[in-house]
Amino acid sequence: MKRPEATGPSQIEPIGARPGANRVIANQPGGNALATAWAAAATLAAPALRLMLLIRRRRGKELAGRLAERRGIQAAARPTGRLLWLHAASVGETASLLPVLPVLLADAPDLTILLTTGTVTAAALLAQRLDPDIAPRVLHRFVPLDVPAWVARFLEHWRPDAAGFVESELWPNLLAGCHARGIPVALVNARMSARSLARWRRVPGLARRMLGGFAAVQARSEGDAAGLRQLGVARIDDIGDLKAAAPPLPADPAELARLRAALAGQPVWLAASTHPGEEALVFDAHRRLAPDHPGILTIIVPRHPQRGAAIAASAPDLATARRVLGEPPPATGVWIADTLDELGLWYRLAGIAFIGRSLLPPGGGQNPLEPARLGCAIAVGPHVANFAAHVAALRAAGGLDVVEDAAALAGWVDALLHDPARRASMAAAAEGALRHDADLPARVAAMLLALLPAGQG
Repeated sequence: MKRPEATGPSQIEPIGARPGANRVIANQPGGNALATAWAAAATLAAPALRLMLLIRRRRGKELAGRLAERRGIQAAARPTGRLLWLHAASVGETASLLPVLPVLLADAPDLTILLTTGTVTAAALLAQRLDPDIAPRVLHRFVPLDVPAWVARFLEHWRPDAAGFVESELWPNLLAGCHARGIPVALVNARMSARSLARWRRVPGLARRMLGGFAAVQARSEGDAAGLRQLGVARIDDIGDLKAAAPPLPADPAELARLRAALAGQPVWLAASTHPGEEALVFDAHRRLAPDHPGILTIIVPRHPQRGAAIAASAPDLATARRVLGEPPPATGVWIADTLDELGLWYRLAGIAFIGRSLLPPGGGQNPLEPARLGCAIAVGPHVANFAAHVAALRAAGGLDVVEDAAALAGWVDALLHDPARRASMAAAAEGALRHDADLPARVAAMLLALLPAGQG
């Protein structure tokens, strides 16, 4: 089942904060019928969804020992005290929450955070990056699929005191389950692209039902806030992108020093967070670059590391090596960095970074702020709707270029390899363009804590 591609919050007061709040939302024209139809369809789809989960497990997209969590079945008891449930769909949303977690827990000593994700990679990132000092108070679970009975099982077990959904991860039955139980819900780092706005406008009743029950809303940007207001959101509590407030991606200093020494004098560039179809274009760019840059090394970091073997097999004419197998980089060729949570290493190592999910439609882009913090000259393709504001700001500052195809990508890399001063200038411009909203994690934490009942302080 696929959620509507949207983001969006709304409303002013928590469900139940004023008489008739649930009734107002439920009675939006057309909204109740669509929501009822969704719930019925999800229930009928439950057997097929069980099969889908088994297929995903075989493909490494689910963990065998935790598959039951996707049906709302829980192996751990609810902790005592207040419980805040935060949901982040995947890696990007999870990373954006990391600076908020320690603030929440420092300000509420009796609080436990239940953090759900929908992907194995996000769970791995959380395990790797979560501060050990707060890890015992952050419980990770996989979010249940949006089947009413599975959602009910999840909510009745955990009984969260409040909830926060990140960006645009909105599921009708999850939200309806929270509303029915009087659980106040916030939308954090809310996204509302032009495409999502157009889709929501086709179903105004459902939009009001889905977006009209949020107790608090924090939007990524003024543009996102404007789109939300067009759908009837009466109040935006805060504006600012948590991704802009995130710390630099980590890297192992010893490994970085070792690789810098091993690759000294070798021309290197990086294609990061690539998606299917883009690797072929990166290989094409590498072939174009090789004659003029002897010993050139292209590093590919696929967005989904499990695709590493297939990527390597797709270019039999090139020397390739895979990081996950412990293979060293080829003397010239392509190194596939199919490991988890090492982007900080590759950005620091390469300094010239193309960011994927942007060359082929529909694309959407990946986060360009991460390489900007780490001294990279940056390129993206034309399909970057999900990060349009960041791309525009970095481009205006002179820290980012847009390339249309493999030939343009090769030309861009070639120019930077021939002109180190230009590469350094772009990197400095990108870093200088970042708007560090340093206090945003604290503001978001305060918004979430305000939804909770009074605690021990």
